[in-house]
Amino acid sequence: MSRRRFRAWFVIPCAALSLALAGCGGASGSASTATPKQSPVSVDVAPVQAATSITDVRGQRISVARKPERVVCLVALCDDMLLELGMRPVATSSTILEHPGFLGKDVAQVPKIPGGFLSPDAEAIVKAEPDLVIGLAQTHEQLAANLKGIAPLWLLAPRSWEESIRYLRDLAALTDRGEQAVAAEKRFREKLAAAEARAPKDRTALVIYGSDKNFQVDSAGSIVGGLLARVARYPWEDRGTGGHQAGGSTYSMEEIITRNPDVIFVETMAFGPNPTPLSRQLAENPLWKRIKAVEEGRVYEVNADVWGKGRGTRSLGIVLDDAMKLLYPAR
Repeated sequence: MSRRRFRAWFVIPCAALSLALAGCGGASGSASTATPKQSPVSVDVAPVQAATSITDVRGQRISVARKPERVVCLVALCDDMLLELGMRPVATSSTILEHPGFLGKDVAQVPKIPGGFLSPDAEAIVKAEPDLVIGLAQTHEQLAANLKGIAPLWLLAPRSWEESIRYLRDLAALTDRGEQAVAAEKRFREKLAAAEARAPKDRTALVIYGSDKNFQVDSAGSIVGGLLARVARYPWEDRGTGGHQAGGSTYSMEEIITRNPDVIFVETMAFGPNPTPLSRQLAENPLWKRIKAVEEGRVYEVNADVWGKGRGTRSLGIVLDDAMKLLYPAR
């Protein structure tokens, strides 16, 4: 997320949906719990050919002089893609590798870039001697001048799980790891197709994220929201008002009560040590207690790195496993 959007989310009370302003208003939506019918996900995967240049899903042209072996990751999707291709970053600013589904205890082998996600240290990036640096659009553009003559800077901006797969295939082309990309894509598509076929879709789901009692919704236009819309009712249309990533949207507590989700997944965005889970903060609001999922004890804190930042096939596979287990525990 960009610095501008980061500030907007946590400074503008109504746009941020502070619970103290739960009646602040905003666009009202339909109370329908229907999810638009979609074609079944395809499990067919085309081969990936090696290339020294690609034009990505956003039209950005990336060229490399040689096959990249040393990649610096400034966004978690990069870490996700590399592991799916059988590689590791030479340095990262993400914490997603700590998850047991990624490197777990072996994460200590990957150097961390100081400065964090928003302000990664350019000197440390250069010191890693990268062949390629991968960051996030509208966040890491300022690094281009520092990396000129050092390594290409590739800025990602996925809006759906399908676009995340496109990025994986593009990276596989540049690194000549087409077989690994095809295997990862097929594995994910088959998992999603199986979940879609198995899901009764008789429960309404909601994903919210935030910190300090402020929250927003992952709409059906977000990566995770669009994924869950294939296995559950997901009546949260994209309002384009989010501050975390594409598809994030503001909803009032009253609107959430109207749609009355059966299951709520909560991503606590931590900006300091030992954060109080967002769900515990929201519990102070009397309106929150009126939601069906809250009344029936089906509110689940999920890993924010994987659910909120991963965006790649490995992360989304974990999201899908988590969601199916919690949505339909008896199946």
